[in-house]
Amino acid sequence: MTAPTTCCRSSNNNASSAECVCAKQATCSCGKQSALHCSCSAAATENTVAGPRCSCRARPAGQCTCERAASENVTPEKACACGSRPADACTCEKAADGGFNPENEIDFTTKK
Repeated sequence: MTAPTTCCRSSNNNASSAECVCAKQATCSCGKQSALHCSCSAAATENTVAGPRCSCRARPAGQCTCERAASENVTPEKACACGSRPADACTCEKAADGGFNPENEIDFTTKK
């Protein structure tokens, strides 16, 4: 599996790595669980994401919760077809790799 082209990676990961650092950092808006695994009152709306998303694809565009939130949660001057992300970093269903869902990532770091 490959990560979407917009995914952030740590400096020790190469561009072909499937690890998406920002997806691992993303949390539910209440901050208690990982994004897409929300267990608070927001679970009904936050455990699925459709339309424009953050670069990690785990949160809606403009509602990013990873370390890139400050740069992610701004309105771009030149937007992609979805209207919420930069034109060269589209993450909605209209993106070339828009079907990617970080929930399908396999976490080899915590499973035995």
